Amino acid sequence: MAKELDGLLRQPSEWLRGVGPHAEIVVSSRIRLARNLDAAPFSTRATEESQGKVLEIVRPALEKTRTLKKPLFVEIGDLNEVDRQFLVERHLVSREHVVQADHKAVAIGPGEVVSVMVNEEDHLRIQVMQSGFNLRDGWALIDDLDDELSETIPFAYSTDWGYLTCCPTNTGTGMRASVMAHLPALVITKQINKVLHTITKLGLTSRGLYGEGTEASGNFFQISNQVALGRTEDELIENIERILKQVIEHEQAARGTLMSNSRTQLEDRVWRAFGILEHARTMSSSEANDLLSMARLGADLGLMNGLDRVAINELFLFSQPAHLQKAEGKVLSARERDAKRAELIRERLGRAPGKH
Repeated sequence: MAKELDGLLRQPSEWLRGVGPHAEIVVSSRIRLARNLDAAPFSTRATEESQGKVLEIVRPALEKTRTLKKPLFVEIGDLNEVDRQFLVERHLVSREHVVQADHKAVAIGPGEVVSVMVNEEDHLRIQVMQSGFNLRDGWALIDDLDDELSETIPFAYSTDWGYLTCCPTNTGTGMRASVMAHLPALVITKQINKVLHTITKLGLTSRGLYGEGTEASGNFFQISNQVALGRTEDELIENIERILKQVIEHEQAARGTLMSNSRTQLEDRVWRAFGILEHARTMSSSEANDLLSMARLGADLGLMNGLDRVAINELFLFSQPAHLQKAEGKVLSARERDAKRAELIRERLGRAPGKH
């Protein structure tokens, strides 16, 4: 199984392609559906036997779908700790999904656009990720897959409440729509807390780079709907699109203000970050994220010719702990990872054409 995951190591994830609407601010868009089997106990009452039965039922159904196109099917319990974390870093599974991993799995479609967690908090967590601000295409794709699976798997559904889920906030549509936004200018101008407070009052919530329970890193914020009940899927998407357009406008305005009023200071901040990235011999993951965030801002604003967001996006991913260890083919200590991370960044930035 490790060799099959090595194939993923050689390609960037869909969510880091750096294309799509407003890709300079919205890194990726994700639609996720929570579904449970009608005849199986939910996770709070599940036994090893019932979880094993769920896995037996859903695996052939997933492997036969047209949307997933013969997915890579990975049983989490077969993986070592590095490979499990590798999947978390690629946003293919949640952090919770790799804990107590027996009878848990993930099906991964071509290009990592579509993936399905089996026996996470719900029996199925179906996910589609697209680069840029692109929730509508993601919804169309996941809706097709949901329809396909419904033909062979009876889902738990109430005519009064909609799809039944383990967590009440997901009941109804079972849908969570989210975007990963890069908001460095709002952080620099100290407007970020006000913006996040406002979106909370409008029914959205903000999390860190790896979802619930994680803090914002590298000025990335994962913004999604709080509840799935009482609105249709189209209404939920329309609401998050409307609010995110305002967030994008605020970030654009903050970037414009920095360029107009503090350009020299901004350039100094960007190039200091780049100088450290280009010359450091050791670097932690959190420091790399923060410095790469500034380099990405500089590239997006045209302050660093020849260095594009795609190259920087890839560094965000490939400098993560499990990716470094997968690339080396062995477990590394924290000190060894910090040295390898700095080496990787120096090497990749050194190949970037015309960066000065």
